Amino acid sequence: MKYDWILFDADETLFHFDAFKGMQLMFSRKGVEFTQQDFDHYQTVNKPLWVDYQNGTITAHELKHTRFQEWADKLNTTTSELNSAFLEAMADICTLLPGAKELMEAVHGKAKMGIITNGFTELQAIRLERTGMSQYFEHVVISEQVGVAKPDAAIFSHALEKMGFPCKSKVLMVGDNQHSDILGGLNFGIETCWLNSIGAEADSNIAPHYTVNCLHQLKDILFA
Repeated sequence: MKYDWILFDADETLFHFDAFKGMQLMFSRKGVEFTQQDFDHYQTVNKPLWVDYQNGTITAHELKHTRFQEWADKLNTTTSELNSAFLEAMADICTLLPGAKELMEAVHGKAKMGIITNGFTELQAIRLERTGMSQYFEHVVISEQVGVAKPDAAIFSHALEKMGFPCKSKVLMVGDNQHSDILGGLNFGIETCWLNSIGAEADSNIAPHYTVNCLHQLKDILFA
């Protein structure tokens, strides 16, 4: 195999992340009906926060709390309680993307694997455990713990250090987000694979080394 290390993003690369379904479950546990309209409104707050977080203008802590402020006021609870309840619900509905387990099995023992995620610490270990994926990854690098988020080169540097400084030409970054995963990897000087499973429009300024629309395709490329 061409690579010694394959680094994966987590959400929508290995794991489905259906936030609407997660929030419906979380609120139903509180006896509240959460509609598509509620979710659309939540996303007007949440989405820009993620952009700010990736740009380094707010912290993970600020993101977590700001996004639930309105609901915390409405339900007379705290933002941290809602955030934990949300991540717990997301863990409960967690499923793997098609081909994820097969890819892990195929790569395991032939190259080392790690995760670099901008997702929150609370969710990562429990998800890996529940889906039987823990044993495949040498390192799980989480932006909340490192203090910087992808695409910042510092999180890639941190990962490389944990990996024992392998040659960058032997490292592949796989992710669904063109900006944080692909541009982040390219700027750091490693090869990249964009997983475009939703048929998103390619950004003409970002040129991944590979583009696939499912993990089965990535497996074919790695073992070609």
